[in-house]
Amino acid sequence: MTPELRRDPIIGRWVIIASGRRLRPSDFKPEAAASDDVSKCPFCPGREADTPAETFACGPARRKPGQPGWTLRVVGNKFPALDPAGRIHRHGVGMYDEMDGAGAHEVIIETPHHVRHIADMEDCEVEDIFRAYRHRMLAAAQDKRLQYALVFKNYGRAAGATLSHPHSQLIALPMVPIRVRQEMDGSKAYHDYKERCVFCDIIREERRFAERIVCEDGDFIAMEPYASRFQFETWILPKEHSGHYERISAGGIKNLARLMKTVMAKLRRATGGAPFNWMLHTMPLRDHENAHYHWHIELMPKTGTIAGFEWGSGCYINSLPPELAAKTLNET
Repeated sequence: MTPELRRDPIIGRWVIIASGRRLRPSDFKPEAAASDDVSKCPFCPGREADTPAETFACGPARRKPGQPGWTLRVVGNKFPALDPAGRIHRHGVGMYDEMDGAGAHEVIIETPHHVRHIADMEDCEVEDIFRAYRHRMLAAAQDKRLQYALVFKNYGRAAGATLSHPHSQLIALPMVPIRVRQEMDGSKAYHDYKERCVFCDIIREERRFAERIVCEDGDFIAMEPYASRFQFETWILPKEHSGHYERISAGGIKNLARLMKTVMAKLRRATGGAPFNWMLHTMPLRDHENAHYHWHIELMPKTGTIAGFEWGSGCYINSLPPELAAKTLNET
């Protein structure tokens, strides 16, 4: 079935109804999802024919698309949440709003190595990952159907990864998701009142007291947010105001890669290698730069379980104060 988007009429949240993703083998065979059979991994070199066509790759110039020899490879998701060939058609179904599920869903295969933690990668390998993010977001911006591109990474079964080979994903949507819209509305309200960017103010405040900083360099800062939802929740932000990640410079990518490696090494030591998610929040693809929104990466280790209270209230219980989390990370 073709994916579709349905809008919750109460809070305005859009939901993707993607029936085709039920065809994933892991949905029918949980025991297979828990295994790690390298001989059947579709992301390993030599099995390029097992994936959809690649849209971007890093490697030797002489290498041809679809052939081994790559160091990073981006392909379409075999079981996409949205239809890459779909058209945008918004319509009503009685009182409800519905939209055809058109969009892009790609997989960034980060390395040819089947087991490779980002903290163990070479700097140039991590740079390629963030360079691929920029490239694919810029490509999504050329598609007039799409309004937002979300890059995210699931690492480990508990974090939602169905394949253990290191990879990230990009889903480009025909609307702005509610979580990002809330951030944008909140940051605009703060700017309207104080005439300053809330993210820039947070950076200044955290650097002034230095209680929740994990690490920083000339371009970026990593911190435990003041109102952390999860143990060791970590945010990475550029120090200079910038709304669009895809406008990051080559030098910025180098520094971001080095800082991310440092953060991931600290988190691995502190959490014993816990599964994690990260997501990159940036401005909508065709919005003009503004003074109130600031792109950032939110990184969340899976050290606990979200249960009924959190789902029912939207209020999170975090048993580890961010000040103690930062102290722990800096001492490991």
